[in-house]
Amino acid sequence: MPSTRSPATSTPTDPSRVRWLWADALAAHRAGRARVVEVRSSDFVGPGVGSNGHVSRVVPAALRGRAVTMIGRTDLPHSFTDVQDAARTLVAAAADPGAHGRAWHTPSNPPRTQREALTDVLASVGRPPVRVRSLRGAGLAAAGLFSPLLRELRDLAYQWDRPYVLDDTAARARFGIEPTPWDEVCRRTARG
Repeated sequence: MPSTRSPATSTPTDPSRVRWLWADALAAHRAGRARVVEVRSSDFVGPGVGSNGHVSRVVPAALRGRAVTMIGRTDLPHSFTDVQDAARTLVAAAADPGAHGRAWHTPSNPPRTQREALTDVLASVGRPPVRVRSLRGAGLAAAGLFSPLLRELRDLAYQWDRPYVLDDTAARARFGIEPTPWDEVCRRTARG
């Protein structure tokens, strides 16, 4: 039976919308109407992520030695997922019928704070750390009045206001995938 919930009532980044889409897909899988698997990742880093990543979007300014602003607290542990590791995990999960019908977390390196992740990216290409400002709470809400992207990101602010760490144990064991070494991820992120 199709969902009676309307996606039109949610913003594109609304976490509840993502949850009900997965719930609907999983129900179709369990009823034998579809084969589904979900691979969940944290914030993407790596080549080609550009302004779609919370670290990579500030890298160009940081490489020029400029102070940057990151969303939420910059001092909390946070998982970052290499985009190529996400792709490898998607391929492995889709190719393994025994993996269908559940969600898997992409193997990711140990968590770093946003500040540490940016500093690591800069160090990977011989650049010094830069000043990192934090945009959250009332400041984020005010900025959202002028920026549609920041307005949408308010729905995801929980990811930067407390530790946000993936448990990728099951995916590592099932698919035998280890994350790309962090220093390599940082170098590729710096080069865009």
